[in-house]
Amino acid sequence: MADAAAPPCRKIIHVDMDAFFASVEQRDNPALRGRPVAVGGSSRRGVVAAASYEARRYGVRSAMSSVTAARQCPDLIFVKPRFDVYRSVSQQIRAIFADYADAVQPLSLDEAYLDVTADKAGVGSATWTAQRIRERIRAETGLTASAGVSTNKLVAKLASDENKPDGLTVVPPGGEAEFVQRLSVRRLHGVGPVTAGRLEAMGLISVADLAACPRETLAAEFRHSADWLLDMAMGRDDRPVREDRQRKSLGAERTFEHDLSEEVELTEALAMIADTVWSRCQSKDEPPARTVTLKLKFTDFRIITRSRTLDRPVASHAEMLAIARELLLAELPPPLGIRLMGVTLSGFASDGEAPPEDLPLFAAA
Repeated sequence: MADAAAPPCRKIIHVDMDAFFASVEQRDNPALRGRPVAVGGSSRRGVVAAASYEARRYGVRSAMSSVTAARQCPDLIFVKPRFDVYRSVSQQIRAIFADYADAVQPLSLDEAYLDVTADKAGVGSATWTAQRIRERIRAETGLTASAGVSTNKLVAKLASDENKPDGLTVVPPGGEAEFVQRLSVRRLHGVGPVTAGRLEAMGLISVADLAACPRETLAAEFRHSADWLLDMAMGRDDRPVREDRQRKSLGAERTFEHDLSEEVELTEALAMIADTVWSRCQSKDEPPARTVTLKLKFTDFRIITRSRTLDRPVASHAEMLAIARELLLAELPPPLGIRLMGVTLSGFASDGEAPPEDLPLFAAA
């Protein structure tokens, strides 16, 4: 009996709008074009939700406190968010996606994966399809998008970052490992600052360094995450593009060898736990979450939880950590030593919906 035909090579596109919120504001207000723009509140408790490329040259970035952003860029222009407009533009873009792929997985209002293996529109190749999508986005919305094309989600997403803004990067079959291994480990999605620091402390600076590391060495430091790290280092990713994800929460916790009560120790532990949570969200492609919950178990086994729910998805690892740290600091000094700490994300917005225009913006601690 003849062997069954091999399945077709997957063709995955990751489309990422360029500085989406800020670009919409610059499109709609010509006076803002070419100027450093931050979408967000300008008050002391404000935070940057998005920054134009002109502002990014000064180091302004999302989740940065507005006070810090203004200090780094004195000419920065703050613009109040208009999430109803961003949502409307996002719907226009998703309608374009639907013409080219049946399997579309939005990650937020401004980015999505598309599986174009079946070539729904008959364009002829994934590369041409990505270019056609970018052309239509520009023509129909007046905005630019960057795209990455490869055989899996990990590499496609990394590729979309390569030539921003308004770029297209293609990683052909067989070139995945070579592409990822020239990057820093900090570029890997799901590797947050704490994990990156631990890798670098082991001498693993580049993804090539990570790929060459024996599994046993990685497992001693990262346990079950070792295989995940090595798969990324080889450019491997079997996750499908899927739209329907109904996870209710995702978190991590840590029991300490000895009870902690000092602020420095607790905030360092919190950073490591938050890094794990964000890494899991990235590795599982979870949609944006709105609620951050801190869990503390004391020496007497009493447990408390403290939560904050935003009117919008948590924007980044930095913002999640800032919220969790704020919740922790409100409980210090603790009445007893803390034996366990946990951080959980919940309220996942699987449809990518955005908050109303008057959302509160919380400052980073």
